[in-house]
Amino acid sequence: MVRAILVTFGMLVLLVIIGAGGTLYIFKKYGQDLPEHRQLADYEPPVMTRVHAGDGRLLAEYAIEKRIFVPIEAMPRQVISAFLSAEDKNFYQHFGVDPTGVMRAILVNIKNIGQQRRMVGASTITQQVAKNFLLTNEVSWTRKIKEAMLALRIEKALSKNRILELYLNEIYLGFGSYGVAAAALNYFNKSLNQLSIEETAYLAALPKAPNNYHPYKKTKAAVVRRNWVIERMRLDNVISAEEAETAKSQPLEVYTRSETEFVSAPFFAEEIRRQLADRYGEDKLYKGGLSVRTTIDPKLQNMADKALREGLIAYDRRHGWRGPFATLAESERLDLPGDWKRAIRSVARPKGLLNWQLAVVLGADADNMHVGVEDGTRGKIPFAELTWARPWIKGQKRGPKIKRPSDVLKRGEVISVQAIEKDGQGNPYPAGFYGLRQIPEINGGLVAMDPHTGRVLAMSGGYSREASEFNRATQAKRQPGSAFKPFVYLAAIEKGYTPSTLILDAPFVIDQGPGLPKWRPANYTNKFYGPSTMRLGIEKSRNLMTVRLAQTIGMDAVAESAKRMGVVENLSETLAMALGAGETTLMNITRGYAMLVNGGKEIRPSFIDRIQDRNGRTVFRHDSRDCENCRAGFWTNQLPPRLPDTRKQLTDAGSAYQVVGMLEGVVQRGTGRRISAVGKPLAGKTGTTNLERDTWFVGFSPDLAVGVIAAFDTPTPLGKRETGSSVAAPIFREFMAAALAGKPAIPFRIPPDVRMVRINARTGKLARSGDRNIILEAFKPGTEPTGQSEVLQGESWLPTGGTVVTPSTGTGGLY
Repeated sequence: MVRAILVTFGMLVLLVIIGAGGTLYIFKKYGQDLPEHRQLADYEPPVMTRVHAGDGRLLAEYAIEKRIFVPIEAMPRQVISAFLSAEDKNFYQHFGVDPTGVMRAILVNIKNIGQQRRMVGASTITQQVAKNFLLTNEVSWTRKIKEAMLALRIEKALSKNRILELYLNEIYLGFGSYGVAAAALNYFNKSLNQLSIEETAYLAALPKAPNNYHPYKKTKAAVVRRNWVIERMRLDNVISAEEAETAKSQPLEVYTRSETEFVSAPFFAEEIRRQLADRYGEDKLYKGGLSVRTTIDPKLQNMADKALREGLIAYDRRHGWRGPFATLAESERLDLPGDWKRAIRSVARPKGLLNWQLAVVLGADADNMHVGVEDGTRGKIPFAELTWARPWIKGQKRGPKIKRPSDVLKRGEVISVQAIEKDGQGNPYPAGFYGLRQIPEINGGLVAMDPHTGRVLAMSGGYSREASEFNRATQAKRQPGSAFKPFVYLAAIEKGYTPSTLILDAPFVIDQGPGLPKWRPANYTNKFYGPSTMRLGIEKSRNLMTVRLAQTIGMDAVAESAKRMGVVENLSETLAMALGAGETTLMNITRGYAMLVNGGKEIRPSFIDRIQDRNGRTVFRHDSRDCENCRAGFWTNQLPPRLPDTRKQLTDAGSAYQVVGMLEGVVQRGTGRRISAVGKPLAGKTGTTNLERDTWFVGFSPDLAVGVIAAFDTPTPLGKRETGSSVAAPIFREFMAAALAGKPAIPFRIPPDVRMVRINARTGKLARSGDRNIILEAFKPGTEPTGQSEVLQGESWLPTGGTVVTPSTGTGGLY
């Protein structure tokens, strides 16, 4: 008996030694190359970056995994309890591995082997965290051993709550949902604290295999699994028996997530994405959970998009119809009307169609074209909507007038149309009438900026970003033509000239040297007007006066002015540059104009007001000024805080205002007269380059600076008499009319060091009794007209030995 006891004891000791040795061997073999688990202490799940417009609406989201992170403290107790009941009811008691669960799984699996049923696992939540974060999904004993070892280490390094927080925010639950918060939205269109018991239980049923319990494809299995979780919750005393029965009786209903309302501004959103990537890197952008508040004003952005598109379309229609997108094969044409729906589906939808529809021409009568539209309806295009579509001819010319609908379209042609309600005189059309539409080849950009801060309020970089991602507001470097002239005049005013200075408008010739032609700049009208005031020179965009002025003050002064005002960084000091031959971007020149109207203060275009990290801490603020009094907890009748003006003074306020006054004259009497229809104080300048390749209008109200460019992406003449006044200015006008509608007419602010003097606008002399065309002109003290005046003549010159001063080649400002 004693011997038997000793033998048994010895065998037990031997087994313990073998077991301990085996355990030590396993720990040594598999523990050497385990991943570093301590990184989980500082782990932050990838969270999407959200970009908001100035009014708080969503502009864009950037993410690899669309996850919403919820701290464990903010997680509803019901959600936590449901997942513990379903996945690991002993989570708060075990040490990373649950021995009870392991033994239960062993017994169940032995039984399942005999019944040929699926094996069950015993992984704890900690083990799942180890697998999801540190290991692969490889199915093997090696991975299971490593998983268990890592779970033991994680339990020592992290708190239970931290482990659970990682699990609930990282786990994939199907429907593109990473984490329980995203799953609640994607399955039920609810936040976590709005979930019912049965909805919570369904989410807790998903971690093992979301596709096995798909709510649509495998509804029966999904309900069985959900009800199993509900029963586990009852057994764990999370819910009552009555609540459990009620929850089980509910059908599994999934609701489509409400569409998030996005502000539509694709060019602006891409600029934000680019800036964030440059500042923080792609990884932080797509995983860092940044919250970005931008400068965009959605109302102004909609106005900008509308004005730009309508302006480009208006130009395009003036130059005729370029033809259909496609023509159906002969067999399909003969079959029309037949199955026209199938025929139209065979044509690829062109990029940039926006809200227009594709249509196929079915036939014609004397007054209408009959079309089948891609939405399945049939309609008519009345003759009045076709008269613009004269054939396009190379050189932006048009063919003969349209006499009948069949002159424009033929049976089987695929075109774009837009439903219309009224004709050009405002008379209503019956339902089912359409207008013929054409995607313009011309493109352009529009920028609207707060001139006092540089905040970009709206930016359209082209007709459609779907058709072209190139941003013509920030990326296109083009010659501004006469839109550059204000910076020539600014340089002159800084040197003591005034808006009343007389400048000779007469032929100007420079010999460029042996073998080169003489340079003869000319006015747009090809006429000469004799001595004229500086004001008149800019109002009428006189090239010869501008060249003479630039020659007199020196191109070095012009180049310095252009650089200081942010228009052109390194302007070649040649006379052609005074006419706008130096390339710049729409954003840069709009910034330059903004600094004229704000009194000469330096600003920089900004798209982002504030950036916060995933924890709500502000990591970037555009306005970096400190304001102690802004932090008052409550109001005690104190005055509003005054922030210091830290902007650098680039030019004196008086000089800036004198240029503003002359640019206001451009709108009132000059090349920008079309703008005056807005009926508010506005100023600005047209710009057109040689052969009408680029057209501009840049201007401002006292509190809004706006720039417009319209041109072909590949520099091509726009056609005869197409200038900044006819192409870009109408876009500016329509935008300003909408942006300033309902707002008071605010005059331009006059600096304290400026005197307003009544003068004769034609002669620049002090006004006398009986004079006509009298205006108030701005002068700095001591520079008012005295009754005597000299004419600034400049000089043409020929080389007489030594250095030859040349105007450089290239195009320049015309109008």
